[in-house]
Amino acid sequence: MNDNGNIAKILNTLDKAVLIEIGLIVAVAMLLVGASQKLLPWLANKLHGKRRLYLLTSVPMLRLLIIMVALILIIPRIIEPSVQNMVAVLGTAGVALGFALKDYVSSLIAGIVAMNEMPYRPGDWIEINGTYGEVTHIGMRVLEIVTPNDTVVFIPHMKLWNELIFNSNRGDVNLQCAADFYLHPRHDADRAKHALHDVALTSPFLQTEKPVVVMVQEKPWGTHYRLKAYPIDPRQQFHFITDLTVRGKAALTSLGMEFATSPAIVEATP
Repeated sequence: MNDNGNIAKILNTLDKAVLIEIGLIVAVAMLLVGASQKLLPWLANKLHGKRRLYLLTSVPMLRLLIIMVALILIIPRIIEPSVQNMVAVLGTAGVALGFALKDYVSSLIAGIVAMNEMPYRPGDWIEINGTYGEVTHIGMRVLEIVTPNDTVVFIPHMKLWNELIFNSNRGDVNLQCAADFYLHPRHDADRAKHALHDVALTSPFLQTEKPVVVMVQEKPWGTHYRLKAYPIDPRQQFHFITDLTVRGKAALTSLGMEFATSPAIVEATP
């Protein structure tokens, strides 16, 4: 009887009018969340550069804001609004959910942390546990990335706790690309370097404000050239690398340079 009396003091009377109000709040919140997730990405894809990335970044933050406002409006209609009641009910609910849905709650909390710290944002190109792609959507529990093969991958936010996250552009339009070339050691290295530099400067995808760098490293099996430059838009990175590779190979061939044979061990280059 005592417990029933305590619960009655905590909970408000849920009459028909209150239920209708709660239903309207939930419906409006769902409509606003759905509209923001459809409209803002659509508008962002009409833009380019930083404006596109800023608009995409606002989607998860706006969704979180709508949900928080909805909860602030709903909770006082269910629970008698006092500090003691709020602490008692929310504390009990938190403990119960923590045990029952540990991984799910961990992903939700990591999602909130991710929205604050922003290790990834919509429009970022990231790699998590060997999976590389563009972040297209950040949900409360998972983020979606689209790989270069057009495969959608869903990754729980809880990976934030124990996985390395590699972010190639971090909310910016600047994403460095690299094209690799392997030449036989007997050649004019200065001519090869300048030829590759000119190939990058004449690419239609090149972002001219950023530097073009040709790195040269001697290997036991030949000479490794790495041509580094930035495309105009991160989504052009694969077209850019293809353009640099095809025209770079043609330029080196026209100079009569011989390519190195495949080494027994392919070494990773930073």
